[in-house]
Amino acid sequence: MGRDVHTDAGSVWEVLADGWAYPLWVVGATHMRDVDDDWPSVGSRLHHSVGMWPFQLSDNTEVLAVEPGRRLELLARAWPVGSARVRLTIEPRGPEGCHVRMWEAAADPPWRWVPDWAQAPGLLPRNTESLSRLADVAEHRHRPC
Repeated sequence: MGRDVHTDAGSVWEVLADGWAYPLWVVGATHMRDVDDDWPSVGSRLHHSVGMWPFQLSDNTEVLAVEPGRRLELLARAWPVGSARVRLTIEPRGPEGCHVRMWEAAADPPWRWVPDWAQAPGLLPRNTESLSRLADVAEHRHRPC
């Protein structure tokens, strides 16, 4: 799934590269506890909570692959629910626009044995909202007063 964003690719990347901004755009992430100093390099982690208080789970998200400014692949954990592989790609579309794609699939059994096409409908509402939030943050983050 994807979304056109009405700002440059660099502004979108700036949000992704700011680990402290994670709960601003990721549906379900509610509290940041720490961000590794080298985020978003491969192996670095965000330490966050998911869920609503007082039923929050503390876990982390790890960078699996990165192409700065273009692609970020994550392993998002939420024990005991499981983990998911998430890939975000940014495609520039001129000086004031880009297209962001988001792919997600379960990483743990038994859900990882379910084909991506069968997982997609259940993930669509959450990922649509996450992309909408990401676009809002990127488009309005540094708007002058």
